[in-house]
Amino acid sequence: MNQDALLVGGFFAGMLLMPAGILLLKAVHLEVHDGEAVLVTRFGKLYQTLLEPGWHWLWERVFPWYGTARVSLRRDFRSILDVHVNDARGTTLLVDVWVEFRIIDPARALYSVEDWDVSLRNVVTHAVIAILSNRDFKQVLRDRTELNDLLQKEIAADTDRWGLRIEQVFIKDVSLLPEVAQQVFHSVAARLERAKASLEEEGRQRVALLHAETSAQVSTLVAEAKSQNALAVGRALEALRAKPEVHAAYTELYELSLVHPSRTISFRGFDDLRAADAAMMSPSAPDEALHLLPPATEG
Repeated sequence: MNQDALLVGGFFAGMLLMPAGILLLKAVHLEVHDGEAVLVTRFGKLYQTLLEPGWHWLWERVFPWYGTARVSLRRDFRSILDVHVNDARGTTLLVDVWVEFRIIDPARALYSVEDWDVSLRNVVTHAVIAILSNRDFKQVLRDRTELNDLLQKEIAADTDRWGLRIEQVFIKDVSLLPEVAQQVFHSVAARLERAKASLEEEGRQRVALLHAETSAQVSTLVAEAKSQNALAVGRALEALRAKPEVHAAYTELYELSLVHPSRTISFRGFDDLRAADAAMMSPSAPDEALHLLPPATEG
């Protein structure tokens, strides 16, 4: 009877001690996750840094002078918006900066600076103002890659002391104040209008030059044509001189036309030839037809 009672009492005592044991195990062990570090302090001083993932047994953790702090070692980022910068010409720019970083020394990140997040934003703002204030708006837009490298070097010089490593810095966006943007738009519109007027004037000048060159070429061609006409008339007269009777008739007709230019010349004596056809007869007509030419009369 007494033995059974002891067994039952031991069973219940074990059941009661099991939760206490589980609580004790939870109290003396510490789990470290992948991509983080746990800083262990004793009496307010850094005692140990746990970097390996898994369970770590800290038997003294149950005492009140022990403390722990978790620090993420994963890559993190900050987006710093609307940094006001006056460029080299005094134009106010709004610059957005993207910063990627990683904590490589959790002890310095936690204890060497009061708040590294606020300090990082202040350092980035100062670096952006210091670097971009010596350049105008066009250079900032054109040289972003070079400016990103300069910003990364400028920021890394300060963040290394805090246990932070800057992975990447780049200018995400550059904008203007609304009133400044309106002025820039008006300036661009005015430049476009001047460029348009210049192109139109250049076009008019080119058209005028082309017209003048065309007129000169046409005049040259007309002069050549007139000279060819005179040569053709000369050749026709030479051909007429070979036939004295025809040449004499032509000369008489020409003289009559000069004396009375308003009068018409009629031809008579053609049996089967009209007067108009006789007047248009070429020098190459047969000799028999030329010999039939009667004297011209004034009508």
